[in-house]
Amino acid sequence: MTSDFNTTFSVHQSPNDVFKAVTNVRGWWSERIDGGTEQLNDEFTYQRWDLHKCTMKLIEVIPDKKVVWLCLDNYFSFTQDQAEWVGTKIEFEITEKDGETQLYFTHRGLVPAYECYDICFDAWTSYIKGSLQSLITTGKGQPNPKVELQNN
Repeated sequence: MTSDFNTTFSVHQSPNDVFKAVTNVRGWWSERIDGGTEQLNDEFTYQRWDLHKCTMKLIEVIPDKKVVWLCLDNYFSFTQDQAEWVGTKIEFEITEKDGETQLYFTHRGLVPAYECYDICFDAWTSYIKGSLQSLITTGKGQPNPKVELQNN
């Protein structure tokens, strides 16, 4: 059993539908994503207010099966250790079983000993089991809105 953060869900949509939703990061994580989110070696930056900013690189992309991001840099306004996510991998594995498509999400390296773990646990759970699953099943996720910086 891994101590890395992970969660999973099943849907009736196809593996291709799930893959397209996963790579549509603006549709479920944040509308404020700069850069590519679909192809191998794409890099993108996520930012949420002044709370969190990170840069991800797609290091593995297998259509309808798997997407892996590598965290290149990270900033949290609420942790002492700014390197907690750096070098960690975010994995989306897609499988078919009994007529359903299963998505396994793992943030390799995000472990309970991390300062950000509780906040990240809640946030990833909401984004994956809430917004991403909704994007897959209804066509609409609940990403962070693009315009969210107050007076900046």
